[in-house]
Amino acid sequence: MRLLLLFGLCLEAGFPAYAQIENPGAAPFALARARRKQARIPIQLHRNLLIVKCRVNGAGPFNFLLDTGVNISIITSTALADSLNLRHGQQYRVVGAGGVATGLLAYQTDSVRMEMPGIVAPHMTCLVLSEDVLDLSGYIGVPIYGILGSELFRSLVVTLRLEQATMVVSNPVTYRRPKGRRWSEVALSLENNKAYFVAPVQLTDSLTLPLKLVLDTGASHALSIELDSDPRLVAPAKRLPTNLGRGLSGMVQGYLGRVGTLQLGRYTLRSVLTSFPNAADVHRRVDVPRNGNIGYELLKRFSLVIDYPHQRLLLRPNTKFRDPFEHDMCGIDLLATGPDYRRYLVLNVMPNSPAAAAGLQPNDELISINLLPISAFTLTQLDRMLHSEDGRTLLMILRGTDGSLRTTSVRLKRQI
Repeated sequence: MRLLLLFGLCLEAGFPAYAQIENPGAAPFALARARRKQARIPIQLHRNLLIVKCRVNGAGPFNFLLDTGVNISIITSTALADSLNLRHGQQYRVVGAGGVATGLLAYQTDSVRMEMPGIVAPHMTCLVLSEDVLDLSGYIGVPIYGILGSELFRSLVVTLRLEQATMVVSNPVTYRRPKGRRWSEVALSLENNKAYFVAPVQLTDSLTLPLKLVLDTGASHALSIELDSDPRLVAPAKRLPTNLGRGLSGMVQGYLGRVGTLQLGRYTLRSVLTSFPNAADVHRRVDVPRNGNIGYELLKRFSLVIDYPHQRLLLRPNTKFRDPFEHDMCGIDLLATGPDYRRYLVLNVMPNSPAAAAGLQPNDELISINLLPISAFTLTQLDRMLHSEDGRTLLMILRGTDGSLRTTSVRLKRQI
């Protein structure tokens, strides 16, 4: 599954974007103990997305997606919102990609208390969606109740240590930059509660451009470039048409290619797998001009300090830095279902892919892979397997929509 989370929503009620709903100068989160300088919070990584556990109004904890790409936190679970009896404030109609009305409604709610180990936001303002159309739980493979946005990052200095599965949040007043020559700094500009930076990107052998990119931990890809954002941008000669993921208005179409290099601070990343979404499928009603975004497939290669208060990103390569950027080599999108999210349905099969050649069909249920029951795997483990090795053969048992079982083998192939 190529999960591209597009939360460039517009809310039709006099608000062009989230930033106008909440005071941009407010810092909702604080350390629970005033004398403490920092707190350590466990994090999980599922399908290149960061998950934290939050208590909401004293209940929980509940899994929330940690996303710098949204500037107000969202509760996606209507069941959770109803159980907490949240106050219904102003209601909005959500507009998706291309300005298309989705039929989705959202309402504003205030005085939401959010807690994580060692930190608290006693009076958060959130949006509540009327329907969980994104089904993040099914796409990530664990229960997801909402999205925690920029409020955390503009309140505290956030250090992500993926190898220790830990997030360290620090008081901005007492925070001191880590020592060591390997740390590099990238300047951030904060505009409407999102973080932007400029990175040189080599698009062809003779063309390198400085691109303005959103720092987006809620996107699972490495790099996304919107070609219509600048007439100088050119598409790569070699590209793969594909579904890039799901937005509010449906599947986002486009293609994958590679850029020669991307410079992040003093570090150079090579042959970066890059999404090029179709202009019609990307919400262009954005209030801050930009050329694209950088997601966690690239960011996970570093230990990161996301420092909104001092407008900087600090990064140091970790053990994943030299890992190649790989695309799904099978050609299927999977959806996790069932009470424990261990049933897997085929959502889409890409034309001319190894999965299509093996006869996989939409709505097939995956029963077994390499003679192991499918319930033995998480969706993240399956995702890694489908990205694993050019030429690897996977033996699959599938259940069709008529209930019949069949066996097939899929030979993985690097397509881009």
